[in-house]
Amino acid sequence: MPIVNRGPTLTQQATERLRQAIVSGELPAGSLHSASSLGTWLGVSRTPIREATAELARLGLVAIEPNHGIRVVETDLESLIEGFELRLIVEVPLARKAALSSDDGARETLRARFDDFRRAAESNAAEATLRADRDFHTAVLEMAGNLRASEVLREQRNIVLQSGVGTVPSSRSCQECFDDHVDLFEAIMARDSAGAAAAMHRHILNTATILVNQETKARPEFGEHDIRSRFAWLSE
Repeated sequence: MPIVNRGPTLTQQATERLRQAIVSGELPAGSLHSASSLGTWLGVSRTPIREATAELARLGLVAIEPNHGIRVVETDLESLIEGFELRLIVEVPLARKAALSSDDGARETLRARFDDFRRAAESNAAEATLRADRDFHTAVLEMAGNLRASEVLREQRNIVLQSGVGTVPSSRSCQECFDDHVDLFEAIMARDSAGAAAAMHRHILNTATILVNQETKARPEFGEHDIRSRFAWLSE
């Protein structure tokens, strides 16, 4: 019986490579690229490129321009704010639910992801820290028993990463990023549901404030914004 290769398809590989290039700035915001040029660059045919760019368009990272190719979309302030608003709506109650979980396996997985996060921060490796940050949040959502939330929030994280490399190392160190999650982890492990929700709310609001302030300095057109007032209704 032939063995089916379950590894990433060419389309999946092309999608991830292009996403990384957009996030890193290798394909800068506003730049226009044809399917043939991207195919030549990645060494693949036009079909996986077309499928990959369709997925990137769905994620909001590129815009498809008929007969021209794709243009890398520049993240605007409202997209950032709406993304963090979504995180507050979804992740805060799910942090509360995670703290109430009786799944010991999920609890140990969260501890392992937290330890990975700590080691990445101590190594002062920005990319490893950002991956560990993502994996920690994913473990919280999985502990809450909501895998769909992970998929929804993955798209929001792509939008944030597209604005640069997040807040690390531009506005805070790897260690500071890790430290911002300690109270959240401790509350969940202590089964303190109210404390977990409060810690998640504080963490997301803090990250949003840092990132928007960071982007405002680099892009004056953002102007001055009171992020906390924008999210005040979520505290009522």
